[in-house]
Amino acid sequence: MRRPGGWWGRKSTPAKVETYTRWSYHFFALFECAMAGLPVAGRIGRLGPALAALLLLLVAAHSAVCAVTASRALDWLRGRRDQPLRLLWVLGALTAVVAVTVVAVSEHRPADEDTGSTAGGIFGIVLVFGLGNIALGVRSRRRVFASVVGFAAGAGLVSFPFGASGPTALAVAAAVLLGGGFLAFTSVFSVWLLNAVYELDEARETRTRLAVAEERLRFGRDLHDVMGRNLTVIALKSELAVQLAQRGRPEAVVQMVEVQRLAHEAQREVREVVRGYREADLAGELAGAQGVLTAAGIDCTVTGPATGLPAPVQSALGWVVREAATNVLRHGDARCCAVELRRGEGRVVLTVENDGVPQTEGPGRGSGLVGLRERLAEIGGTLRAGPTGDGLFLLTAEVPLPAHSGEAPPAASPAAHTPLPLSEVTP
Repeated sequence: MRRPGGWWGRKSTPAKVETYTRWSYHFFALFECAMAGLPVAGRIGRLGPALAALLLLLVAAHSAVCAVTASRALDWLRGRRDQPLRLLWVLGALTAVVAVTVVAVSEHRPADEDTGSTAGGIFGIVLVFGLGNIALGVRSRRRVFASVVGFAAGAGLVSFPFGASGPTALAVAAAVLLGGGFLAFTSVFSVWLLNAVYELDEARETRTRLAVAEERLRFGRDLHDVMGRNLTVIALKSELAVQLAQRGRPEAVVQMVEVQRLAHEAQREVREVVRGYREADLAGELAGAQGVLTAAGIDCTVTGPATGLPAPVQSALGWVVREAATNVLRHGDARCCAVELRRGEGRVVLTVENDGVPQTEGPGRGSGLVGLRERLAEIGGTLRAGPTGDGLFLLTAEVPLPAHSGEAPPAASPAAHTPLPLSEVTP
């Protein structure tokens, strides 16, 4: 599962798709320059140095403007800058100038077949690639279709003043329509795919946040159900005790004893709610994490037996698995994840290794790991998490095993019996 880290490995999936799309259009610009420029460079002797230099300059300028337009258009589509309207008009005007220039060159040298074929190739290439890049900066598909038809009609009409026959002009228009239409469709599809990838990534983040919010609401509802009734009874009996005490009645002591009993009962019920919330079955969490990660397109492997461990150890490690799987989904761009459970020398070690983006303990990322360290510290365990330096992120949890099955691991602090506040619960 190991793969080298680096600039590409640190990118999220949407960022990778955007980078791929952006550099594809930069490659298109180089491809246009090569397709139109190499024939000119190979016929400098027949075209003449001045004419060859003019054609090469026009092709290079058009390719450069296409690359800049594609980059600015993608930034506009992602909301990083305004629509590059001026640049689109510049590209359209430059495309028309280059097309008319090469047709004029071909007309002034009718006897030179090399010049005519070279000029004709540049004419078609410039129109097709110019149209494909203009389509990136147009949001409406109707305008894209109108641009394709307009370019094709313009190519056919430009051919008439320079002596092209009707069938030739029609063939030129059809070629531009098909070639430009294909590249324009490619641009529209690329934009749709890029937006879809970003929307899916945002939907995954939203789903994760909703799951966390739903779990917190459930926990809050359970606490309300437990505490609401008891607090209401405690308040009523306290008021009754006050009234009886003001009248000097001995029954006030009985009512306060009942208030004390209800308070202890409420405390016990709250602890049961929190204990049930904090307990996690290790085998169930491993199976659930593997299923969730696999459904998300991540190759997840789980090795090591999860049975025969004491309940506190299973609960703590189950929370480690749950938090680690959540982090892989929310903060990483992993393709592989390996979960391994090992026992030996009076300790059990759980490792979770993935090849996603290196995760650091910052705001919104480290709070879950801090909570895990607190949980493990209660039973004498430790947690280490961080990048390994080779493009991987490794989380290691070690928990001591009790000497006898009936013993519980030593508690690190009195906080082991104190329920966590709701704000510290990180599902």
